[in-house]
Amino acid sequence: MKKFLFIFFILAIPFAVGIVVGKNYFPFSSETKNETKGKLASYESSSQDSNQENVNDNISNSRRNGITNAVAKVSPAVVGINVIEVREYQNPWGQMFGNDPFFRQFFGDQTVRQEVKGLGSGFIISEDGYILTNDHVAGNATKIEVVLTSGKKYNAKLVGTDLVSDVALLKIEGDNFPAVKLGTSDDILIGEWVIALGNPFGLFEISDQPTVTVGVVSAVDMNLRAEQGRYYRGMIQTDAAINSGNSGGPLVNSAGEVIGINSVIYTPNQGNIGLGFAIPINRVKTIVNDLKKTGKVERNFWTGLDVQNIDAHIARYFRLQKTDGVIVTDVKQRSPAARAGLEVGDVIVEVNGEKISDEESIKSAFSYASAGQIMKVKVFRDGQNFDLQLKLEKR
Repeated sequence: MKKFLFIFFILAIPFAVGIVVGKNYFPFSSETKNETKGKLASYESSSQDSNQENVNDNISNSRRNGITNAVAKVSPAVVGINVIEVREYQNPWGQMFGNDPFFRQFFGDQTVRQEVKGLGSGFIISEDGYILTNDHVAGNATKIEVVLTSGKKYNAKLVGTDLVSDVALLKIEGDNFPAVKLGTSDDILIGEWVIALGNPFGLFEISDQPTVTVGVVSAVDMNLRAEQGRYYRGMIQTDAAINSGNSGGPLVNSAGEVIGINSVIYTPNQGNIGLGFAIPINRVKTIVNDLKKTGKVERNFWTGLDVQNIDAHIARYFRLQKTDGVIVTDVKQRSPAARAGLEVGDVIVEVNGEKISDEESIKSAFSYASAGQIMKVKVFRDGQNFDLQLKLEKR
């Protein structure tokens, strides 16, 4: 019996100790259970809040990328431009009588002048208020008003304009204006992201903010047909949406640098179809310097050359394999062309590395030239190609 009690006592002690310890570490009362649930709920809520913050941070970080940063950097320097031009129209009576002097004594001058409002875009390139835009936006304006993203409006002065390159330089009075950074257009990559900013359809007036569209560089060195004396050479093609009113606005890379001026769209319906073109900014830089100095680009040069297109008869007569190029029909004595060694019968096939196909292409090749510039001319003569240097002289 004593032995049995001793064994029971030995077994009971650990059992009792286990119950006490279990209550301390693993409480089972209803009150304790509620408290534990509360702690678990609090932990879960804190964990969810923390996870939500992480999600928000990730979304925020993914939304702020190179494009949004570039837009934030350039937008303050983009402006809306409102212009008034005076255009001349022929009165229907004048057209009917051919503007004949005899009828003019009865009907007077049949030319009608009318004020026409227009709009476009531009961007500030210096803190002292110089603004770049297109010649076809402001080149013929009698009054120019510039609207900044701050909502402030300024009367702008036309410093100078160049019809050929379609570039105009404006100036507003003041200082500490937000200005863009001009990049380079020499290392543009086909397929890289670009951003077009501007004032399409006058939307700038509604929010004092430029409209932003994004696309890629579709092609470079695109030569377009001349339009009303403007030559678009070596253009940047983009599928970023460019519409009426975007002209003169900046084309920007993902680093927030301006690489071109939006100038031309190809469209059958006055809307964007993904064919927009910008003037390379490196060409514009040189033009800006000339406009600041003299208000124009000096293009008063001569070559002393007369050329014409090559048709099948000319190609057969000169034993040419194809009709590409232009043939020299006259070289003036003591002219730049004569001093360069050009001769009648030469076929000009390249100018400064650009292939010449007809008269229009050679005019375009010389369109951006200026007096004193040396042009590299490749000619085909007597079955051989010759490289000549033609120095343009002031007319």
